[in-house]
Amino acid sequence: MSHGATPHTHTRTVLLRRGEVHSPADPFATAMVVERGHIAWVGSEGAADAFAQGVDEVVDLDGALVTPAFTDAHVHATSTGLALTGLDLTRAASLADALALVRDHARNRPADRVLLGHGWDAARWPERRAPHRAELDEAAAGRPLYLSRIDVHSAVVTTALLDLVPGIRQIPGFDETEPLTRDAHHAVRAAALGAVTPAQRTEAQRAALRQAASLGIGSVHECGGPEISSPEDFTSLLELAREEPGPRVFGYWADRDLALAKELGAVGAAGDLFVDGALGSHTACLHAPYTDAAHTGTAYLDAAEVADHVAACTETGLQAGFHAIGDAAVTAVVDGVRAAAERVGLDRIRAARHRVEHAEMMTPATIAAFAELGLTASVQPAFDAQWGGPDGMYADRLGAERARTLNPFAAMLKAGVPLAFGSDAPVTPLDPWGTVRAAAFHRTPDHRISVRAAFTAHTRGGWRAVGRDDAGVLVPGAPADYAIWQTGELVVQAPDDRVARWSTDPRSGTPGLPDLTPGRELPVCLATVVGGREVFARPRA
Repeated sequence: MSHGATPHTHTRTVLLRRGEVHSPADPFATAMVVERGHIAWVGSEGAADAFAQGVDEVVDLDGALVTPAFTDAHVHATSTGLALTGLDLTRAASLADALALVRDHARNRPADRVLLGHGWDAARWPERRAPHRAELDEAAAGRPLYLSRIDVHSAVVTTALLDLVPGIRQIPGFDETEPLTRDAHHAVRAAALGAVTPAQRTEAQRAALRQAASLGIGSVHECGGPEISSPEDFTSLLELAREEPGPRVFGYWADRDLALAKELGAVGAAGDLFVDGALGSHTACLHAPYTDAAHTGTAYLDAAEVADHVAACTETGLQAGFHAIGDAAVTAVVDGVRAAAERVGLDRIRAARHRVEHAEMMTPATIAAFAELGLTASVQPAFDAQWGGPDGMYADRLGAERARTLNPFAAMLKAGVPLAFGSDAPVTPLDPWGTVRAAAFHRTPDHRISVRAAFTAHTRGGWRAVGRDDAGVLVPGAPADYAIWQTGELVVQAPDDRVARWSTDPRSGTPGLPDLTPGRELPVCLATVVGGREVFARPRA
């Protein structure tokens, strides 16, 4: 169904032994053989002796854990890399702190045509407001500056950047005193990213993929599109992934121009095809008004437009997909996909595995519809960790009662909705074990799922979301995409507080996973392998 930009498969035969191999083929496996880029065998230490003579290399795991490599099902590689190599405002504790970071960054990057920064979140600052343009003009010494909010659905900019966008003050979403949203935001973002040189872009993409590999991530789903990046950005990332060892990259291009999506090498005309915006920027589209604003957000596509896109993609053999966060946006997607099913047939819709990114404000009716229509929910548990809970941004925007309904992973799983986990990096960091923890210890206890279910959504779930049922699991025949971890005792963790943790009972036949109880250290990645080729190895101390 799809192809990714994939590193060349390695032909060496390797035996890994004396560890813990997380495999449904053998819950007590301690060894694994990799041959021609695929898993050839998993089993016990005693049986491993028979393979030791016929392999090119033996890896002594020394008790380390081997798992399938993670798939991050929603990333923006260039923006993630620019945040890693540039101005990261997620660490700013206040408005004053953010302005000081801007001053330092401007001093340190004298040659940049446009200064780029990401990650400010006024909801977390004592001042509770975004920087004013005059403050940014002073901090950046009059230079063009673009600072995206943490959700990347609004931005603050300097006067010098506005001067680079003709007619900006007439574009919807422009405001003289508030952050720019909607079309005005897209226009300034295009101007800012257009100033990034090809060399800067490659440096950023390489940094993002290296960071992913260092965290045990073996594949990423890049979410590009005309309102987010550029065709050059998208194709250069796919080319980089083909040419250099690293994670596989599956590219989604968020465009209703299907011919262009195919020409660019996308696996789907999907990803961040916006039906609405984001809650933090008050642009997610709601049925009822925001608690802290007298409107219901922004609708970019309606059900009829969704139906046309889904039907066209299904006929063409492409995955369709949308960004939908607010309950009204999710309803528009469901109504549109259902209308498309009436046109082209439900079986064809289900077989295409169309996707919805974020899917945060779900109801029992839309959950049931996702299951019926075979829609994959590509979700980001770290959003709940960051903005959930009674004192979080979601409660500010929606009130505590509505906020408690967000990201209902348990209900979605129970209904049979396929889940694929991701980060939306740079919105939240690449952090796979932290993502699994966020789902297992959701701020709303009713929405928690087991560590095992969360782990599956972040490994096999991502592969299923690109139409592959034979990957993301360590069984013979599967691609040899795996990670090696230094971790503590393996346990089985359920979401129920009364049985929050117990050691694996050998009779249960359930392979254990690391203890992710909040406060405990997360596993450390020692090595990541993609297609049998090592793409990351932690330097030995």
